[in-house]
Amino acid sequence: MALSSRGRLGTLRVFGPDSDGIVAACSNLMGKYGCNIVKSETWSDQKENMFFNRLVFTHDQPDKVACQQDLTEICKDFQLENRLNWRDRKKKVGIMVSKYDHCLWELLLRHSANELPEMDIELVISNHPDLQSVAETFQVPYHVIPVTPETKAEEEAKQLELLKNVDVVVLARYMQVLSGDFLRQFPENIINIHHSFLPAFMGGRPYHAAHDRGVKLVGATAHYATEDLDEGPIISQDVISVTHRDGVKDLMRKGRILERNVLLKALEAHLEDRVIVHKNRCIVFED
Repeated sequence: MALSSRGRLGTLRVFGPDSDGIVAACSNLMGKYGCNIVKSETWSDQKENMFFNRLVFTHDQPDKVACQQDLTEICKDFQLENRLNWRDRKKKVGIMVSKYDHCLWELLLRHSANELPEMDIELVISNHPDLQSVAETFQVPYHVIPVTPETKAEEEAKQLELLKNVDVVVLARYMQVLSGDFLRQFPENIINIHHSFLPAFMGGRPYHAAHDRGVKLVGATAHYATEDLDEGPIISQDVISVTHRDGVKDLMRKGRILERNVLLKALEAHLEDRVIVHKNRCIVFED
């Protein structure tokens, strides 16, 4: 659970049509229930007249049901949506991976070092047995579920059964397209990572194609998975410069470093409730 020197940390996110008095109403509500606000961030989208607010507060286990009821009434008055998280338990994370191991290593190492204190890794699911030894190094359960076009529905049902108690699914280079039925089980809770050559360089050899074209930037993108393949709301991105001196292996090495870092940054933002999704866009508040 999230802790500070002054008690447990909670998070409130609200968003909706911009109007006067929203911050005051939310702040007064949290004060009513003995919560001490330690950080407040707001952003207004003037083009759409939308308001976004994230409050971080400390608390000592107030009447959560009553607080949520009062919050619901306030949000009804202002036509807001709200996400109130007392953060009194860690989020359970399931990782899905194929054969590339760099993102899996990063997540497991960071978790082992307690650098991701907001989560517990429950299991790893793969369509290949190749990375079982990696998971076993960290004593994380590893499940092999091969997927073919003919068995996709049946195998996804097995995956969903394994993930039934999981809050967040991380696609750590899982090289299978998830069905709409699967994605709908985890709305805004499936995080995917890939190189940023899309859509210019598609297919199985994007780095080779990018090298042949003489690209000068290598990048990575982390986003929420949706039925529009690789077009979900973007949480985090980064790029690095490359030159004509960099071969395909250099591009791949630099790209994988970026993928590890960008995925980690996106997951941290999600775990800390710093993301609000509006339409196909992520508003990501500072850490």
